[in-house]
Amino acid sequence: MPPGCGEENVACLGCGEERRGCGRPPPAGDCAFVEVEPGEHRELLTEDDIYCRCLSKTLCHTSTPVTVGFYAPCGRRLYSLLDKVTGFMQEEMARREEAELRKSHQKSRSLEGWGLLQALWYLAFYKPVITEVHLRRKNIEFIFIRFSAWQYAGCDKLWAGLVTTLCGSIRHHFGALPLSIYHVMGSRPRFASGFSQQEWILKKNTCLKLWGLLFVLSVGISVLLVALLVPSVKDNHALKVIGSTVASLSGSGLVLGAVSIVKNLLISEKKKIERLTNSEKFTSQLGFMSKVRNEIEVLIDFLAFMEIFERRRLRVVLEITSLDICYPEKVAGVLNAMNTLLSDANSPFIFILVVDPSVIVPCLEQTSCMKGLADNGYLYLNRTVTLPFSIPEMGLRSKLQCLEDAVQTREDLMYRIITRNVERNLRRSRAKGRGEPAAAAAVAAPRERSRHELDAEAVRYIHDAFRCLHDDSDRLYRYVPSSSVQVRRIVNTIPVTLRLMLHHGGPRRDLSPRAAAAWVVLANQWPCRLSWALQCLEDAGQRSRSPATLGSRSLWSIFQEHLEELCGVREALRNVLCLDGDPELFEAFLARDFPFSAAEAGHLLKFTVNLDHSIRCKMGLLRGLQRLARANAATVSRSVQCPPPPE
Repeated sequence: MPPGCGEENVACLGCGEERRGCGRPPPAGDCAFVEVEPGEHRELLTEDDIYCRCLSKTLCHTSTPVTVGFYAPCGRRLYSLLDKVTGFMQEEMARREEAELRKSHQKSRSLEGWGLLQALWYLAFYKPVITEVHLRRKNIEFIFIRFSAWQYAGCDKLWAGLVTTLCGSIRHHFGALPLSIYHVMGSRPRFASGFSQQEWILKKNTCLKLWGLLFVLSVGISVLLVALLVPSVKDNHALKVIGSTVASLSGSGLVLGAVSIVKNLLISEKKKIERLTNSEKFTSQLGFMSKVRNEIEVLIDFLAFMEIFERRRLRVVLEITSLDICYPEKVAGVLNAMNTLLSDANSPFIFILVVDPSVIVPCLEQTSCMKGLADNGYLYLNRTVTLPFSIPEMGLRSKLQCLEDAVQTREDLMYRIITRNVERNLRRSRAKGRGEPAAAAAVAAPRERSRHELDAEAVRYIHDAFRCLHDDSDRLYRYVPSSSVQVRRIVNTIPVTLRLMLHHGGPRRDLSPRAAAAWVVLANQWPCRLSWALQCLEDAGQRSRSPATLGSRSLWSIFQEHLEELCGVREALRNVLCLDGDPELFEAFLARDFPFSAAEAGHLLKFTVNLDHSIRCKMGLLRGLQRLARANAATVSRSVQCPPPPE
């Protein structure tokens, strides 16, 4: 057994790894064996893996431009799933590249070394042609660009940040020199006539112009040299003027071309668009958006050129995140830019719009762009999204994997176990160096042993709790939320709770580590309902003359008894009630799977650190005000029923 296997990190092996090595088939719905392609190894995938792989497969075949609505209410899970989609698309890209090489024996080209010189030569002297061979190519390259709207949330034009990020990323991917030369000398690809297989056509006009300029330049230089060096014509001023004029005129054309290339090399498309948007004078002119669109069209044509040169299809995957936290008008500007500036029929863009519809739709309904759509944000979103992808609830295997990943991050105790012997030896050597008496060391030894034994016992309890948390044979995992943030809250809280219990005498016989883990999940998922039950229990205990009888009651029965009273104050507790999960699951948790008694709840409350106690204080105040109101109403009723005696 490897060192440190007794730590709580080993709990991550309690479910998934044991199932992989025990030879037992996984339970129904737990996972899926997916054969991706014939001849490939079958993989054990979670439900999230299956969804993301199916989406990545679809994006490899769909026509562009396409906008994917990546919908889910949980932000952190969205990003993890987005990373999965990116990883599967990269795997598909490598597989297609290998298959195309086996099929055509023609390797793709890149802009490195000799390939860069080839690209510059084709840019200057050849026109690209889209042939049938190119259209049949299956190998594909994805250029992934992640645009975080939060980084540009402070600017007036958020859509300009999207466009400049796109331009800057493509320039960085291919290099500044090829893009600059394309601006000056590049040609837009055209479709082949018939079934011609010729992908490059020589630019005859460019060659004639270039050779003509070089010929005229050489003639002018020759005339000038003759006028300067030949003794018989040295005094011929007209010949000198003709030679210098011809040489300067012919050379100026070459110089202007070189200057244009250098200018585009120094001033990128991103800087051009930034200058346009920063100029208040220019933004009021009619040609502002036309200038921006021209820059994007040049970029799209350059990508089409590079497709033919590299002998593969190019797709720019623009992942747009953090739109949920931006102002409504800026969100609408980004969607409008996707619908207008970047939506040409030939554009190779794949937009992955990572949003929460419950947030983005009300945001859109506050903007002026809703005029004509009956102020319906769903209609506007449907006009933008061409591939909706709503992520379902986390499946069994995905939830267990998420719990396992969260447990694996508990590295602090693993490090402590590994370094324990080193610290002990270092402490002994220091005590020996200071010359401490043997008796003092003997007195300190039991204290050290007890501390280490206490720590080892805590690790054992934590390990057992984590095993119950992500064990598919236990019902506890069913109440764990799908949000990775909430999972981490639970995983980080369980060790604190168990250590507190251990330092206060350890778990009782009727309160196992599993019960402690269940209590942490209960407090995390239903803080409002649990706080109400605990407050009612506390008030009943203060009024009861037999607390022992009250302690034997179940926590669920106490909650049921005061449920009507909770409904009466639901408006005052609206924001706190929003923190609770599914109420039916709360009933199943307390009434069936984990029927905590009032005594157990009172004992566990002392170690509960993930429950905001201010909620119970507010509930106690509301119950006190209600009792005062009822007492006042009873007093008034008695005074009305019993009038004062006559004089």
